[in-house]
Amino acid sequence: MADITGDQRIQSEVLEGLAMAVNHRRWFVELALPYLGDNPIEIGSGLGDYAIEWAEHLPKFTATEADPDRLVLLKERMAEFANIDVKQMLLPAQDPRGEYSAAVSYNVLEHIEDHVGALRSMKELVRPGGRVIIIVPAFMFAMSQVDIATGHIRRYTKKTLGAAFTEAGLEIEKLHYANALGLLGYYTATSIFKLAPKEGPMVKIYDTFVLPVTKAAERVVRPPFGQSVFCVARVPG
Repeated sequence: MADITGDQRIQSEVLEGLAMAVNHRRWFVELALPYLGDNPIEIGSGLGDYAIEWAEHLPKFTATEADPDRLVLLKERMAEFANIDVKQMLLPAQDPRGEYSAAVSYNVLEHIEDHVGALRSMKELVRPGGRVIIIVPAFMFAMSQVDIATGHIRRYTKKTLGAAFTEAGLEIEKLHYANALGLLGYYTATSIFKLAPKEGPMVKIYDTFVLPVTKAAERVVRPPFGQSVFCVARVPG
């Protein structure tokens, strides 16, 4: 089993804090939406914030969670959404049937020791021609105590994430950094001031004033660095 590392309580606290970063979430929702198809599955849905926004645009969506306690909360929250199915899933999946149009996973792969095996498992969940869509944190120099506490084994570059996708047998279609100013802010907050990205005025100010500028700029020019690496790859036919 590809165990997901980290303190589940701390992970939940960070997820709850970041839930208020509405502009950030909507940006990352938009990045994946063109590639999800009609019946995608999300690996590691957490509290379901991304799932809810994606499902607004789709006939069917499957949200998953590995942690049993968080799974209970996820099922409770998703109960009101008729087109969202909730499953417990830990990679590698026990019943990979290739029925999904895409597998999407945000900020999960960095927790998994065998990340190539995890990508292969996601590939097996997706029908030929579908996509595997990943966002992961970028650059090892930004590895902080927050990363370690939440179970991050690694942070990525375009090169290292691309190599993992290729080794897993996926055909890369899009690979770029996202949120350049976010990387500077994250490094300053977590490595210099030793703060966690929890709910509070810093997150709200960043999300309200800094994030929209960053998003607009990166629509014009792809930055050479970012807080995250975004990758879309095709499952071979």
